[in-house]
Amino acid sequence: MAAKIRERGRRETKRETSVNAESLRDSGISSEATSDLELYAKEVLSALINDNLPPTPNNYSLYFDRLLEDKSENFRKQIMSMLELEESNDAENTIMLEQSLKQGFTSVKGVLNVSASLYKNISLMTKILKKRRDELDSSRDDASASSSVIAALEGDVAKLNAILKKQSTSLKTQYDETAKVVKNVENETIFDNKYGVYNKRYLMTKLEQEIELVREFKHSSSMIMVELSKELTESVNNEKAIVLMTRTIARLLLKTSRRSDTVAYYGNGQFSMLLKHTDIESAKKASERLVELVSNSNFFLGDREIQLKIAIGITDINPSYSVEETIVATMDGIEKAYADKDTDFAVSLKNKS
Repeated sequence: MAAKIRERGRRETKRETSVNAESLRDSGISSEATSDLELYAKEVLSALINDNLPPTPNNYSLYFDRLLEDKSENFRKQIMSMLELEESNDAENTIMLEQSLKQGFTSVKGVLNVSASLYKNISLMTKILKKRRDELDSSRDDASASSSVIAALEGDVAKLNAILKKQSTSLKTQYDETAKVVKNVENETIFDNKYGVYNKRYLMTKLEQEIELVREFKHSSSMIMVELSKELTESVNNEKAIVLMTRTIARLLLKTSRRSDTVAYYGNGQFSMLLKHTDIESAKKASERLVELVSNSNFFLGDREIQLKIAIGITDINPSYSVEETIVATMDGIEKAYADKDTDFAVSLKNKS
């Protein structure tokens, strides 16, 4: 069965690369570049088969990115220029949709709040009219006419009050339903609006999936946890500035990540990056690149120039341990990084006893 799958994969790859070659030539890509891409595509498929992984689109994409890291810079640029021809923005569209939904619900809540405020103002007017009636009743000048006018006004206000009570009940029901929808949307979203990356809920889901994949296919994956250095945040002591610096870290994480990586905000100023099909040594290299990128980024707070500094914890994805235990291991790595003054990252492994 496995041999048939491999053979079918080879036939389909040969056919698909031929079709892709024609498309690339029609787009102005040189035949030499097309030939290089065909050879690389075969290399990726061979690596998948040698590692005993099913040649699914997701696995192929992961290996495509992974093997590309070992190629020359010119080759990587050449491949990336080809990929731009078929770049998809589905994820960006999903994020924009979620942001629009949240903004829409915020507007609805605003309208309901204004309606509630209008009702309160009219109720206040009722009290004012009652006060004026009492004042007129206490006056002896044309008391009969004044009482008649007040009585008519009181009748009108009473009718209006009855209508408003019904509308108020309806508004409250609509508000409760809208608030419930908003809460459900917030619970189901996968994006953190504040920092522009995935949220904790999505991270935990992807981490759980990766643990199962590692258990099934025995490949190596890793995860890192990143936070602004405690020494830096304590020296700045400015909440708004810390938020801006944390956003800078989020952008740098996205900049250094691969398409197969999952960058997410875990909470409390900490970000996680799930590195699929990446062993500890490769995760350490990724951490080195991130530390270098951050150290070259300066932040200005008034007249003060601040050099950004981070702490990183690294761990492997061990199928013997849960999602929570894996998260704890990365946090342990951060603490080890703080303990060692010569480095900004450290590894914390959970080995099966």
